[in-house]
Amino acid sequence: QVQLVESGGGLVQAGGSLRLSCAASGNIGSFNVMGWYRQAPGKQRELVAIIIRSGYTNYPESTKGRFTISRDNAKNTVYLQMDSLKPEDTAVYYCNADHLGVRYWGQGTQVTVSS
Repeated sequence: QVQLVESGGGLVQAGGSLRLSCAASGNIGSFNVMGWYRQAPGKQRELVAIIIRSGYTNYPESTKGRFTISRDNAKNTVYLQMDSLKPEDTAVYYCNADHLGVRYWGQGTQVTVSS
């Protein structure tokens, strides 16, 4: 069983930055994929960024160039650096881990970007 705990959300003005953290139980270096997703009210959950075991990262067009996912294996923590935030980035952000064929989710952290 993997537990994921997100932190770092909050209220920020448009153009500002936030860094989210996801602390995991277990050795994240052995996880196939870790990622960040978000869900805005009335919308489906969508991918924000992923990082695979090799260190390769990928982003959808909506976050490419503004968001950066990284990980610290020694701390079993994955980060999401979010820059140039826009009001449309407002959502609950969830950490995700794919380990041994099972997907795990954190409880989410709210990010609100004011215009």
